Amino acid sequence: MTATATDAQTTNGTIVLGENQYGKAEVRVMKVDRDQPRHRITELSVTSQLRGDFAAAHTEGDQGKVVATDTQKNTIFGLAKDGIASPEEFALKLAEHFTSSFDWVAGGRWEVKEYTWEHIPSSLTKHVTDGEHDHSFVKGGTETRNTIVQREGDEVFVVSGLEDLKVLKSTGSEFHGFPRDRFTTLQETTDRILATSVTARWRYTSLDIDFNAVYDDVRRILLETFADVHSLALQQTLYQMGKRVLEAHPEIGEIKFSMPNLHHFLVDFEPFGLENPNEVFYIADRPYGKIEGEVKREGAATEPRAWATVTGFC
Repeated sequence: MTATATDAQTTNGTIVLGENQYGKAEVRVMKVDRDQPRHRITELSVTSQLRGDFAAAHTEGDQGKVVATDTQKNTIFGLAKDGIASPEEFALKLAEHFTSSFDWVAGGRWEVKEYTWEHIPSSLTKHVTDGEHDHSFVKGGTETRNTIVQREGDEVFVVSGLEDLKVLKSTGSEFHGFPRDRFTTLQETTDRILATSVTARWRYTSLDIDFNAVYDDVRRILLETFADVHSLALQQTLYQMGKRVLEAHPEIGEIKFSMPNLHHFLVDFEPFGLENPNEVFYIADRPYGKIEGEVKREGAATEPRAWATVTGFC
């Protein structure tokens, strides 16, 4: 293809450095709280990325202002020693540390994922409190809690959520009335399995909240709504989940979902001379429907900067 004069004007301008950030990714840390006989463990994966006056490092190879990624890793360990109240508060603490410790660090991005551990249930009495062992744990749940904190000067944005929350209902779901053409083979149904793995993220409009309490309640609402709604489509369920979260939590600006439709298809027993009254299914992991959407308040102000580095949503 022949370049035009317009192309030349576009491509022949002065080359400059654009937006950039750098840091240490996926630092795995576990904090054990031992101040009581009943221990508490917190396992995190933390990514720290700094933004600021780092142009010379890119254009000249000058490392004079580069806070080593190894230093960022060690800072994560050091601040974890002081305690981890919640993923959000830990990320905010990292943001405050780096922006206050280095004049040229104007902001950054801190992503924290928390993995679930639960006390092992026990019918014994030694080292056991309320039927659970005090210092032995089992991996809990399928989901991972996460947060992304971004800071630009004095402005702070917090987007939190969860991923891989696997849910299934064995009835109470239909799918019919969709358009048909010559490529349509899917049969309509008034009774199907509905299964998905929920990824949800929401933006906080306030930092003066109990992040753990809000997270627990949002998770409860998501699960209760999935179970409660008689679903005519996964899109309908998604919308109702988001709607109920926003109704209950004014400190959440908007909520976004990515929810694959984990298909369970009825096995055809007709060749075997048997009936299959919605009892035996085969699970198709690929391909799958992928439903994504945002639920927000009409007319409410948005904050695109909060979502700028959050991938995987529509």
